[in-house]
Amino acid sequence: MFERVKVSFSSAGTRCAGYLYLPAGRPGRMPCVVLCHGFSGTMDRLFPYAERFAAEGIAALVFDYRNFGESDGEPRQLVDIEGQQDDLRAAVAFARGHEHVDPGQVMIWGNSLGGGHAVSVAADDPAIVAVVAQIPFNGFPKRVEGRSVGQTLRLQAAILWDAVRGKLGLSPYYIPMVGKPGELAVTATAEADQHIRTLTGEHGTTLWRNSVAPRAFLDMARYRPGDAAERLSMPLLVCIAADDRETPQETTRALADRAPHGELRIYPGTHFSFYNDPETREHVLTDQIAFLRRHLPAS
Repeated sequence: MFERVKVSFSSAGTRCAGYLYLPAGRPGRMPCVVLCHGFSGTMDRLFPYAERFAAEGIAALVFDYRNFGESDGEPRQLVDIEGQQDDLRAAVAFARGHEHVDPGQVMIWGNSLGGGHAVSVAADDPAIVAVVAQIPFNGFPKRVEGRSVGQTLRLQAAILWDAVRGKLGLSPYYIPMVGKPGELAVTATAEADQHIRTLTGEHGTTLWRNSVAPRAFLDMARYRPGDAAERLSMPLLVCIAADDRETPQETTRALADRAPHGELRIYPGTHFSFYNDPETREHVLTDQIAFLRRHLPAS
């Protein structure tokens, strides 16, 4: 059992909304894991993870980055790499200052792009106890399987047009986050329809939008969380999918390889198996909880 409390905190003047999951019946201050979602995601996708951590006696804080979900910020649906890192730092500071959290037992868990942020932020915060990076972003792959040259050119044109609109102070030129094969979208695969259902299903809300400002890819093209991994002083667990095309092994395993205390776990399936397959999610969560428990200091 757990208690869920709606919270908010300020990140460089922007209000970020979230929920704090507290294990029921546990006295005193407790360990806490701060969870951050991926590209274009919203915190409701992390509710099942937060529930599981709380059921295991670990408080869990989920939140929306600026420009997404219940948090403030404009333009909407625009991924701001530095801003999201600031939001994660603010979330960690909020957790450390909460009356029910032991400030010396705070951990970070990140998914996809959030996995990259977890590594980058923790590299400059040695007080973080442990980090979990799930299917983490660490730069774009050299080639996206299943995407034709024509589709790539269409996506590049959308990115550049949106960037120009941003420079002119105009509203974003939005494109779908996920679509069917052949459509103009960030991810256009046969799994797209199934993935959309997971975003609007049992734990879904109206927070998520199948829309994103593609100019964010220009900053992401230069973003390499692996460069920060070698500065991690705490243990890092990297969980990846064997057949991931969005964050493939060729980029993600470098995070574990470069971290002084890195561990790598590879699971069957694709990037979307971590969202869509309950058996995969349960297997991964069991390993992650064991990892966090193993590295928690004594109260």
